[in-house]
Amino acid sequence: MAVAAKKKSQSKGLGRGLDALLGDGPAPAKTAAAPKGKAEEPGPRRELPIEYLKRNPGQPRRLFDEAAIDDLAASIAARGLLQPILVRPKGDKEYEIVAGERRWRAAQKAKLHNVPVVIRELTDEETAEIALIENLQRVDLNPIEEAAAYQALADMYKRTQEEIAKAVGKSRSHVANVMRLLKLPETVQAALSAGDLAMGHARAMLGCSDPEWACGVVLKKGYSVRQTENLIRDYEENKIDGAPGKKSKKAKKSKASEGRKDADTRALERDLSAVLGLEVAIDHSKKGSGEITIGYLTLDQLDDICRRLMGAGV
Repeated sequence: MAVAAKKKSQSKGLGRGLDALLGDGPAPAKTAAAPKGKAEEPGPRRELPIEYLKRNPGQPRRLFDEAAIDDLAASIAARGLLQPILVRPKGDKEYEIVAGERRWRAAQKAKLHNVPVVIRELTDEETAEIALIENLQRVDLNPIEEAAAYQALADMYKRTQEEIAKAVGKSRSHVANVMRLLKLPETVQAALSAGDLAMGHARAMLGCSDPEWACGVVLKKGYSVRQTENLIRDYEENKIDGAPGKKSKKAKKSKASEGRKDADTRALERDLSAVLGLEVAIDHSKKGSGEITIGYLTLDQLDDICRRLMGAGV
């Protein structure tokens, strides 16, 4: 019994909805902040001086749309802050924002002196998960911010991709594909974060031996995702003009595997990649033989492949 109770306690933050944390009933009457030297007890909504709130240094969002915050500030000035900010106590007169940094920023612009909050005692792990979920539910993170947040949950809190997927309401393959973006060079990640590249561009560049070169060409010529895929395929299969790349890996294989893959083979690769959440390559010869290559980035992914191949956990 003791073991089961401990396990439940460790995972209580995983997948917990914001409505459950904030409460979905009407807000109670305003209450004063705790007396000096007395910590706030976790409980219902109350108001705190806005200067008591501090941003979460682990906030997954790094870029904020100032125009959107200005619009929100105008709304708050006219109607007040309708939804409380979720915080956790960090010391005397100091509360760390868990969910609601955009509202806090907008409230400052609206020149509010006090803001409604819900105070909860939360662990670092729960705070990281809730901050990620809140951003995904309310305003989309850019793909790199999303990938970094998933990676933090995996590295710091030893969450598997399956657990992360359940916590944020996404498929495991989506989580795996987004995390793969962190393999891209920083210049490509920066272009993706800025919105200069789409997710489809970035996924295509994961299959390029020189993604920085591909990124430069795509940005200069304004290529679509399909044009980017064709560019990278040509680059890898042939040493095209202006490309500083190496000769194709396929050129080193037998003649049976040379030449471009047909549309059916490429479609099957994409379908298998989507199902597994991993990079899949199919090399099929005219004689009917061939090989399938499945790439993985972590031991968790390797374990997942082994479970699937052995018929467990499918």
